[in-house]
Amino acid sequence: MLINDSTIEQPGYGGEFSVSNFPDFLEKRLQACHEELFAPRKNKKPLVLGNRMPDAASIMLQSNDYLNISNHPAIRRAQLDTLSDISQEPVMSAVFLHENSGKHDFEKRMAAYTGFESAILCQSGWAANAGLMQVIADSSTPVYIDFFTHMSLWEGVKIAGAVPYAFRHNDPSHLERLIRQHGQGVVLVDSLYSTTGDISPLREIIGIANRYGCISVVDESHSLGTHGEHGAGLVNECGLAGQVHFITASLAKAFAGRAGIICCSAKFAKYYPYMAFPAIFSSTLLPYEIAGLSATLDVIENGDDRRRALYEKSRYFRDRLRALGYSIASQSQIVAIEGGLESDTELLRDALEDRNVFGSVFLAPATPKTRSLMRFSVHSGIAMEELDYVLKVCEDIRDEIGMWSWKSTKRQKA
Repeated sequence: MLINDSTIEQPGYGGEFSVSNFPDFLEKRLQACHEELFAPRKNKKPLVLGNRMPDAASIMLQSNDYLNISNHPAIRRAQLDTLSDISQEPVMSAVFLHENSGKHDFEKRMAAYTGFESAILCQSGWAANAGLMQVIADSSTPVYIDFFTHMSLWEGVKIAGAVPYAFRHNDPSHLERLIRQHGQGVVLVDSLYSTTGDISPLREIIGIANRYGCISVVDESHSLGTHGEHGAGLVNECGLAGQVHFITASLAKAFAGRAGIICCSAKFAKYYPYMAFPAIFSSTLLPYEIAGLSATLDVIENGDDRRRALYEKSRYFRDRLRALGYSIASQSQIVAIEGGLESDTELLRDALEDRNVFGSVFLAPATPKTRSLMRFSVHSGIAMEELDYVLKVCEDIRDEIGMWSWKSTKRQKA
């Protein structure tokens, strides 16, 4: 039967049916989102959205393109050539691809690059972490996870039905106490934390994991390409490639693409595609995307000059922000100022944008509720004059935003 009217009577619904109206259980959730994220803000938008749009003259410190390669001509050419040459692209799950595919070749290159036997190309970093956790853990598996580890790993634990035991951020001794209490399981950390920009004590963490026979997973999303020999990551830099079971990464950061990777043993790679739901039930990347990633790997392997520039500019920026009195936990190109209360971070965001400086606001659920922050992502191509301008802005606005009274400022003084 065809229904021409947009509204009809629904028994038990409490009124006319309309696609713009929902039952109370959903309306309450939407209203709660509105009251928490929209209503408190001056511009009635979520805190991550400011009052103005950036323009060509704006200083942008938002992108994860740390090596400044997203517009690299060799990468674009590889994608365009593949789009032009291929007659028909397979749009299907990767389980149907044979070993002579472009995907398989790229996986072999990534494995060799990171010092692992095998690698598995995934649709995203989120899919890599969620799929991996679904395979390696279940309801009988204790999972030890750093409190600040990326949300994709937390969700992976939930999907697996495993029990998470959070240990204090970058605290190996707390991790060890939990393992002694709950037994052999899985240890999850980020190598470089995406909110604060600090680095995991990987040697201590992995040493504890191996001592108690635990599986170790290191998310290298923000260090693959920027750290280690030719950018092979912090696991590589620490000499731990033969001691870590898995590294995962989003290839949407330094690799400036849209994909994820799991580096692992050949034994695990053989079975993963037939056990992980993201691999089975979601289509693989297209050939032009893989060609672009392969060209990106060439650029990154030969990008030592870019990495040196990134280190120098990041260190310069961090040191001078600290000298201005800001509390900075960063050890990397991710440099975050902790405003704390969302109202304080809103003042900071507005003061920066009024002076044409754009960073990224991080708030719950990405940070604890009372520790929102403004994250600056430094990239290798930014001019020193631009960094000096941002630093001058940060100096000038300290009284305006009440920086001296922030809890983070007082902690740093203490």
